[in-house]
Amino acid sequence: MTSTTTDLSAEAGARPVRKSSSGAAAPGPRRRTGRIRRPGWLRRATLPYLLLLPALLLELLVHLVPMVIGIVMSFKELTQFYIRDWGTAPWSGFDNYRMSVDFNAPVGEALLHSFLVTVGFTLLSVGLCWLIGTVAAIYMQDTFRGRGLLRALFLVPYALPVYAAVITWVFMFQHDNGLVNHVLHDQLHLTDKPSFWLIGDNSFVALLVVSVWKGWPFAFLIVMAGLQNIPRELYEAAALDGAGMWQQVRRITLPSLRPVNQVLVLVLFLWTFNDFNTPYVLFGRAAPQAADLISVHIYQASFVSWNFGTGSAMSVLLLLFLLVVTGVYLAITSRGRRTSDA
Repeated sequence: MTSTTTDLSAEAGARPVRKSSSGAAAPGPRRRTGRIRRPGWLRRATLPYLLLLPALLLELLVHLVPMVIGIVMSFKELTQFYIRDWGTAPWSGFDNYRMSVDFNAPVGEALLHSFLVTVGFTLLSVGLCWLIGTVAAIYMQDTFRGRGLLRALFLVPYALPVYAAVITWVFMFQHDNGLVNHVLHDQLHLTDKPSFWLIGDNSFVALLVVSVWKGWPFAFLIVMAGLQNIPRELYEAAALDGAGMWQQVRRITLPSLRPVNQVLVLVLFLWTFNDFNTPYVLFGRAAPQAADLISVHIYQASFVSWNFGTGSAMSVLLLLFLLVVTGVYLAITSRGRRTSDA
């Protein structure tokens, strides 16, 4: 039985202390503070976003601010005379855009040629990267001795720094003492004379070789990761039904890899279309006409011709083109995915 006693301090206005039958003092009511305690689930839900907030703000500053400045510059007559204070450059309206899309004028004609070269180069590079990476990933699914070492060797081009890898290819493409001419002309005798790979029409082939060599390991890595999610029982059942290797790839592997390939092709397209480091390191500031990619062309229009207004307008047009292509591609792939699921 519990009894309640009043201490001497109760006469001074203190709250009475409850004691149990054993004589131990029972804890009194907690004193409320002014701090509002949030529920635990709310703290757990907001903590990840709070941790990501500084990185997101920095990304917006790094990407969004230059983009806005570039759009503003595209509406100005910004030449070398206004480099010190580009804010004083006069507004030109849409003149830079009209000049860029006027394909009968020299500026627009050169931009159209660079755009067509870039489209052809991107389609070939993305197609070959995907094809080589997919074949290598399917081949690596089988267990054999040395598979781990071969996988590591396949990823070397992707792991190397871009500048170091491309500079190595520059030495290999040299006319007099390059490894490519030494193998093709001196050893295999496939050419009548050593070829110029960094100038003329062969520059497109050289650029394509370097781009595919550098990009196919990424496709190989992504496809190899996607193949891990395909159950082996499907291949065993298909083999019991008499399906050959090509039928298994066509009926099982490619349909199962469709979501992976959709993202892979889009990423490779955007990376290749915007690639600046490879042609710049391979050819320098003045790329040959056969390998005049639009990224280098915009660089030349801005930093060689000192017409930053026109170069900014070309960059905005390139951004709009990539946004439209990405939107159309995502719409088509999502519609195809809904149709296949239905």
